Amino acid sequence: MTQNDTPIAPQNDTSTPPARGSNGHPEPRGGASAVHPALAEPPRAAADREGRLDTVVFGVAAAVALAFVAWGFLSPSGLGSASGSALTWVEENLGWLFVTLASGFVLFVLWLAASRYGRIPLGGDDEAPEFRTVSWIAMMFSAGMGIGLMFFGVSEPLTHYVSPPPRTVDAETPEAISTAMATTLFHWTLHPWAIYAVVGLAIAYGTFRRGRPQLISAAFAPLFGRRRTEGPAGKLIDVLAIFATLFGSAASLGLGALQIGSGVEILGWAGDVGNGLLVAIIAVLTCAFVASAVSGVAKGIQWLSNVNMVLAAVLAAFVFVVGPTVLILNLVPGAIGAYFSDLAEMAGRTEASGGDPMAEWLRGWTVFYWAWWISWTPFVGLFLARISRGRTIRQFVTGVLLVPSVVSLVWFAVFGGAGIAAQRDGADVAGQSTSEGQLFGVLNTYPLATVMTVLVMLLVAIFFVSGADAASIVMGSLSERGALEPTRRTVIFWGVVMGAVAAIMLLVGGDEALTGLQNLTIIAALPFALVMVGLAVSLAKDLRSDPMVLRRTVAVEAVEQAVVHGIRHHGDDFVLSVKAAPDPAGDGGPDAGSPVRAVERERSNGAAGTAEVGSPVPGERRT
Repeated sequence: MTQNDTPIAPQNDTSTPPARGSNGHPEPRGGASAVHPALAEPPRAAADREGRLDTVVFGVAAAVALAFVAWGFLSPSGLGSASGSALTWVEENLGWLFVTLASGFVLFVLWLAASRYGRIPLGGDDEAPEFRTVSWIAMMFSAGMGIGLMFFGVSEPLTHYVSPPPRTVDAETPEAISTAMATTLFHWTLHPWAIYAVVGLAIAYGTFRRGRPQLISAAFAPLFGRRRTEGPAGKLIDVLAIFATLFGSAASLGLGALQIGSGVEILGWAGDVGNGLLVAIIAVLTCAFVASAVSGVAKGIQWLSNVNMVLAAVLAAFVFVVGPTVLILNLVPGAIGAYFSDLAEMAGRTEASGGDPMAEWLRGWTVFYWAWWISWTPFVGLFLARISRGRTIRQFVTGVLLVPSVVSLVWFAVFGGAGIAAQRDGADVAGQSTSEGQLFGVLNTYPLATVMTVLVMLLVAIFFVSGADAASIVMGSLSERGALEPTRRTVIFWGVVMGAVAAIMLLVGGDEALTGLQNLTIIAALPFALVMVGLAVSLAKDLRSDPMVLRRTVAVEAVEQAVVHGIRHHGDDFVLSVKAAPDPAGDGGPDAGSPVRAVERERSNGAAGTAEVGSPVPGERRT
């Protein structure tokens, strides 16, 4: 058989070509105007629609959120007691659910990227990415966990070093360093970003590939049908997504306020930082991020994210150079090895594996983190979808999983290594009164401590603004039937409510403000964890009927059958051509020329399907 660059060549077909529609594709016989599903392009006008306020979703979510705000301001102790009781029940009975789902989502997105679905674009077949890769990574990282990295960068590795997880290693030993880094990476790398990726993929694919509204509920259309997703069940899903976004983002803002307040206290700009100052900090920054949010994604978030990326790199470079450089360099490969070595053990930790000490540790760390990431998924997932148009599923998963994980690895090696080194040298950084003060405790051992403290506060403030900026736009989008650019009044409303909820979560926590943030976050995340399971199932079902998947299926089966037929009847010397398949029914119906039907007929009667097989004609190219 002769090889050449064109494996399937046209034959001299004198039959009348089929009529072609406005998109250039042949119209089916019988006058049908529908484009074959294997050639369909996303209806982009539907994806780019202007939003209209969904009075049911917005009304219910706003009423309950305002009731929560009123309850928190009028009786913070009552809200704290109720949330504590609810949290205890969730952690004791459903902690296993968070642990299982987190690892399951990692396996799911890795399978999507490695499978045949990885080539599918989040948009049209030839659509280019909307944002440059550098800006895409910066926005993704800044909105995803910027404040958390600032808050826990020193605190978490240092805490696991001086107090390792139960039944692991002795405290403050070389082994404790490996365990501390492995545990920190477990909480901050593949697992959280896989959780984000599930929602981001489901929304981006449905919006930019299928032309659906940018709504969590719309992603359930393959599972329940469009009519049901637009009914009460779909509205309930969107309300739950708004609540998860509201509480998850408010918790992040609360962490930012705590760290800024700690910096203000260390610099001597104020006395003991109380709730009054924290609420004032939240109020000022809320005004800032509302102003940024109404400027739009391309102007506000992109500019802030790029600035913050540079400032964070400057801070990390300073600590790397001035701090324990050799220890940091050793931590990077050591942390990677320890992470993969301990991954199975860390993923399998439950209350049953360690009794009451393990149960208490999980509630304060792993279960809280998984619930926190899940509560962030409507916000981060929708935001990732918003900025990822034009990228393939494989590019999306690779970028979302690997890039932030590598950055987190370097970040925790630099700041965690600095904290551990300072602790070993007798600085007792772990003895700081608060977790948020440990970063400042490390910086205080270096030159230019005041300058670096101000830089940290500036970084946290910008992370605060950019993260809340994205969250308020996402909640506005959910309130306006999936609009990509929600109206300013809706964005401003949710921005103000988010700031109020963050203040209340701090008030509920009292002296242990971090506890109040954690409690309400875990409770809010529980219902959305179940929504995420449905999203994963719906996305897998949706991808099976993607036009690119159908084309590949048709091409492989049709060409394979034609080649078998050609070899059987013509030996090694034959040609393939594509032409309309005969209509066995003789009615010229809409399925007469369908390549899917042709393959089915080939299976039944041995015809060549859509590929014509015959002896070569002079002048033709052979295969």
